[in-house]
Amino acid sequence: MINPTELRPEVLFLSFISSQKRERIGFIEHNALVLQVSGHFTLETAGERNSMKRGEMMLVKKNQLGEITKLPLEGEQYQTIVILLKEELLRKIALEERIESVPKYNGPSTIHIKVNDYLQGFFQSVIPYVQHEDKEITKALGILKVREAVKLLLYTQPGLQEFLFDFSEPHKIDLEKFMLNNFQFNIPLEKFAILTGRSLAGFKRDFKKTFNMAPRQWLLEIRLNEARHLIEKKNSKPSAIYLDLGFQSLSHFSHSFKKKFGKSPTAG
Repeated sequence: MINPTELRPEVLFLSFISSQKRERIGFIEHNALVLQVSGHFTLETAGERNSMKRGEMMLVKKNQLGEITKLPLEGEQYQTIVILLKEELLRKIALEERIESVPKYNGPSTIHIKVNDYLQGFFQSVIPYVQHEDKEITKALGILKVREAVKLLLYTQPGLQEFLFDFSEPHKIDLEKFMLNNFQFNIPLEKFAILTGRSLAGFKRDFKKTFNMAPRQWLLEIRLNEARHLIEKKNSKPSAIYLDLGFQSLSHFSHSFKKKFGKSPTAG
């Protein structure tokens, strides 16, 4: 199974894989608690690279771009469980626990979590649901599991309050630098706007001033120019690069390449 199997929309899901796969996951919208059940997991975000092996846990920060490498080890399938910690529920927990506003979080975007009996027991209680996809997990139960995960995280590492309960929006950053570093991510313009600390209208306005063209046109141009450089100067194969450059399919990439340069990407 290549794609994640969703157990409860935006609450719990289990991801399997049978062979090495590297994928641009794009925009990480919510905080997430990840358990590596089997295989090897690597997450690369801006300036950070973190890995996990069997039995390890990681907390991943919201509002960032990332890339995952999933690698099954000999004799076992790849398996990951992800618990999404959505802001709406975290705000409710903060109110219930009387957690006042915390300072803006400025630490690492991923944190390895100290494994203990409580967290191991928590994930053991989740595994039966992800192993029986034919049995629906109710929304109420899913929310209870997320609440339990948050409470156990705070018990394990009380210093995670700032990580979990930072509800501030991304601050306005250098648009040109960010886009030149992240144009290859295939995410909606709305997500680029959030990541650069702007409304969608403000993002489009600033983008036009910075690059003198509309965002979609610029993204297509820079991706195609990068593709041409990789093919002609690095001898890269179109099939090996189109996903990494933000194209959804090889056929779309080939059509766009031929339209711009007058030849197919496989032509000598």
